[in-house]
Amino acid sequence: MYIPAMPAQQPAMALAPVGIALTGPPALGLRTALNIRSARLNVLEGHAATVTGSLRAGLQSVGLPGRVVTLQALGSHGWSAVAHARTGANGTFNLRYVPDQTRSEAVRLRFAGDIYDLAAHRRLGRLNAYRLVEASWYAGSGSLACGGSLTPTTLGVANKTLPCGTLVTLRHNGRSVRVPVVDRGPYVAGREFDLTQATKQALGFGDTGELWSTR
Repeated sequence: MYIPAMPAQQPAMALAPVGIALTGPPALGLRTALNIRSARLNVLEGHAATVTGSLRAGLQSVGLPGRVVTLQALGSHGWSAVAHARTGANGTFNLRYVPDQTRSEAVRLRFAGDIYDLAAHRRLGRLNAYRLVEASWYAGSGSLACGGSLTPTTLGVANKTLPCGTLVTLRHNGRSVRVPVVDRGPYVAGREFDLTQATKQALGFGDTGELWSTR
């Protein structure tokens, strides 16, 4: 009687050779930290904002060389990169960014991580790129063109063209305030803003002169 031969048994799948690296990050990586030594974030337009510091990892806080640290700004579509720096031999970095226009935006540092080190980020506050403007101040009482009444505690500025409620950041002698447009004026050639009494006091501003402005 003819008995058909059974098909040969398929060999078991071979194990991957020793030494072949798996793709993707490891299950455990070293925790990293972005340390800030100095941050210059208030600059005139055309001048560089700078951030210096170091990228370190592990319990021993070892500096990580050759890694890319990114400065990101928060816009309407989320965080986007505006500048990069590569860390030196001991993990230090010196990041430099020249804004292309006046602006006021939240910024942070980010290290994206790699197969050995975990990602990290650190908020820096706001980066403000200013321009010089002429300003004066006014006081008194009465109605404001944008609604409400002027009082000694009203924080805001008068401007001839900016929409009511527009927030502007002003800086003078190391002090900064972010206040809304609340009134119309000034009506003196060459002056861009009239500060309310409370805004003038917050900035330590004199009667007339230059200050830094951005939006």
